[in-house]
Amino acid sequence: MIRRLQKIDIDAVSGIWLDSNRDTHDFIPAEYWESNFLMVKEMLLQTEVYVYIDECKNEIEGFVGLDQEYIAGIFVRKEARSKGIGKALLDFIKEKKQELTLNVYQKNERAVRFYERQGFQIIDRSIDKSTAEKEYLMRWSCK
Repeated sequence: MIRRLQKIDIDAVSGIWLDSNRDTHDFIPAEYWESNFLMVKEMLLQTEVYVYIDECKNEIEGFVGLDQEYIAGIFVRKEARSKGIGKALLDFIKEKKQELTLNVYQKNERAVRFYERQGFQIIDRSIDKSTAEKEYLMRWSCK
C-alpha cells in the first residue's frame, strides 16, 4: 500500500533515508549523511512524501520524496530492495505528474540503470556542490 507520509512515520522514514544513503552512496563519507540527518528529518514533514507499506508486516519499506515535479529521492530499506518497491513508488507518482526530473550520482550505477529502465533519460551532467561528486540530471515525460 502507498500513502502520504504521516507524522508517526517520521522515525522509520528518516532511518531508511540515512541507512540507504550510507549503503548506496558508499563513495561519500557516512559523516556527510549523518550531519544532514536532523535537517532532512525536519524537511520530510514539510514536503510531499509517499510511503510504501508492507501490509503483512505493517512496516514502511520505502518512500519517495517530491518537490513539485522533482524527485528528491526514492529510498528502499536494504532488505526490501529488488522486490518492486521502488518501481511501485515511481509508478504511483507517474500517475500524478506529467513530467519528472531527478539527480542521481554517476557512481550509483544501479540507480542510473533503474531510472533508465523506467523511461528516464540523461539530459545534463554536473557536479554536486555538496559532495563534489559527478551526477546526472534525468527526466521522464509521459508525452
